[in-house]
Amino acid sequence: MNQLLSKLIFFVIVTAVSVSVTFQSAWASANLPALQTVDSVDLSKYAGLWYEVIHLPSRLQEGCQDSTATFSLRNDGEIDILNSCRDKHDGSLHHTNGRGWSIDKSHNARLMFSFFWPFRSEYLIIDQGKEYEYSVICTPDRKRLWVISRTPKLNGDVFESILQHLEKQGFNRDSFVKTEQGKHFTPPSPQMTLTDHSPKNNAELKNGF
Repeated sequence: MNQLLSKLIFFVIVTAVSVSVTFQSAWASANLPALQTVDSVDLSKYAGLWYEVIHLPSRLQEGCQDSTATFSLRNDGEIDILNSCRDKHDGSLHHTNGRGWSIDKSHNARLMFSFFWPFRSEYLIIDQGKEYEYSVICTPDRKRLWVISRTPKLNGDVFESILQHLEKQGFNRDSFVKTEQGKHFTPPSPQMTLTDHSPKNNAELKNGF
C-alpha cells in the first residue's frame, strides 16, 4: 500500500512539474512583443545574391555551410528563389527553388513562400539595411529566422545593431547559429532556378527558407 501511494505521489509531482513547464513556456510565448515588420520594402532591391550570416537552428540546415539565397523578380510581380548550401562533410552542393509573393502590397514586408506546391509559409521582413545591404527574415512563430547580407560577413557594429534589434523583438542572441562562409565558394547560377515545385526538384532541400 505504501509503495502504491509513493508511486502515486511521484506521478502527481512529475505531472505537476510537466504542466507547470508547459504553462510557463506558453505564457512566455504569449507575452512576447508582437513582431514588427519594416515600414516598406522595395522588392526590386532584393534581386540578386545574398549570403546567410546567422540563422536559428533547424534540422533542414544541419551540416550546411556556404548558404546563399538568390532572388529573381518575375514579370508577374512574384519572386523566384534559389537557396543553396554546401555539405560541410562531403562538399556536395544542395539546392532548392521556390516562389514567393507579397501578401501585403502596401508595404511588401509580409511574404508567402512555397517550395513544395501547394504548401506555403508566411515570412516577415523585420529588419533591413537602409541601402538593402542586409535583411532579417523570420516566420511569425519565431521558430525560424535568417540574417542575410550582400557580403559573406557584416561589419561588427552593424551586426551588433541587428542583434540588439532582434532582442527587442523577443529573440535571444545566444540562440543563433553562425553560418560558415568559405573563401572560394561560387554560388550556383540563377539559371539553375527551376520552373515548377515538384518533389523531385526539391528532394535535396537542406537550406534556407
